[in-house]
Amino acid sequence: MHSTMECLTDWMTRQRWYAGKGRLPQLVEVGRDEWVCDEPEARILVLLVRDTANNPPSLYHVPIVMRSTIPRGAGRTFIGRDEHDDYLFDGAHDAAYTRALLRRLGVHRDNQQARVHGGEQSNTSIIFDAGSEAPVVAKIFRLVHAGENPDVVLQSALTSAGNRSVPRMLGSVTGTWVDPHGSDAHSDEPSTGHLAFAQEFVPGVRDGWPLALEAADAGESFAVDAERLGRVTAEVHAALATCMPSREATLGDIVGFVAGWHQRLAVAMSDVPQLRALRPAIEAVYDAAREAPWPALQRIHGDYHLGQVLRRPSGEWLLVDFEGEPLRPLAERTRVDSPLRDVAGMLRSFDYAVGSLRSASRAAAGAIDTASLDLDALALEAARAEWAREARAAFLDGYIAESETDLRQHRALLDAFELDKAVYEAMYEARNRPSWLPIPLAAVAYLVTPERAAKR
Repeated sequence: MHSTMECLTDWMTRQRWYAGKGRLPQLVEVGRDEWVCDEPEARILVLLVRDTANNPPSLYHVPIVMRSTIPRGAGRTFIGRDEHDDYLFDGAHDAAYTRALLRRLGVHRDNQQARVHGGEQSNTSIIFDAGSEAPVVAKIFRLVHAGENPDVVLQSALTSAGNRSVPRMLGSVTGTWVDPHGSDAHSDEPSTGHLAFAQEFVPGVRDGWPLALEAADAGESFAVDAERLGRVTAEVHAALATCMPSREATLGDIVGFVAGWHQRLAVAMSDVPQLRALRPAIEAVYDAAREAPWPALQRIHGDYHLGQVLRRPSGEWLLVDFEGEPLRPLAERTRVDSPLRDVAGMLRSFDYAVGSLRSASRAAAGAIDTASLDLDALALEAARAEWAREARAAFLDGYIAESETDLRQHRALLDAFELDKAVYEAMYEARNRPSWLPIPLAAVAYLVTPERAAKR
């Protein structure tokens, strides 16, 4: 038998949502809440634990069901046995917790049978779709931050505004903790943040990423879907600009954006030496964007790509997962930003659909020597990627038609946002998936070519 923290230490290293891969957690409990349980033989404990082994220290939300025995079939969700002889189970997979979660969310269902969606990493989604009632999905945030999570705030605002391009929000749960050593609030004052929320679950939808991959692999045009996606992206941006704060970009804002791009490039060059030869050309794109006209700043999706959109059977698109990049500080994810960042993110995603297929072919042919990649050949490869070019053009056409904003007036700025995204991707791939490094490097090399510059 071990303490609760010892049980969690071993168990968390095996969870997909644990961000400290390759490290042993150093856990400190900073908050706990015991929820009312409808099973006399069980207790529900909602823990907030700080992992001080991570830098900065991560805060995790861990709901636990404590039982005196191991129920039949519950072995796969077993966490451990604590010093009080209680058996601990992952609450997300335990009916006692999922029923209590519905009550906390204020969602009434006669049929409360639940299942856990298996495809996520940073969060856990619990789906209630048994019976004839309208299906519901509850998302548990595993990484928690002090403040309002944009996934809750933005989708709630869009729901209140009557926007139907996001699933309808139904309720949320917050937690409170005191953590003088945490990264969110270095004081003894209590902090509050979102732990979970519920929204409608839309059956029959398909994720945009496999849809695009299938089309690219078969050589089938994605232009119709991309054009519709461009329209709905512009529609959601317009709705966010209306129901959330927006303002004109100041010189300070612009300088801050450009400085961030230069800083990311400097960091990326240590991981991707090929970027050094392109540095003057990359910086020229960044500096040109500083002098270009900037659209108003507003709240945006923040981590926009084909994996964040769902297509209904009727063809309409839904936008999901407005949390932004979970590992970025919440303050960065909740401030106004440029809608061109979202546009650039989706453009990169179309390139990735084609590039990932090429990477698979390269990998099948043998190991890739990333040090000897030919940048000129990669740039030419990117320019000739007809499927991606058609999808990108259709997406932009749809966005322009819906927003009545001519993105061609912002081509220099859009290229800078896309270039910054590709530089970040190159750094990520060099660290995690070297065989995919040619994908972002091709984009970087192409975006700085004289031919591309002539179109700005």
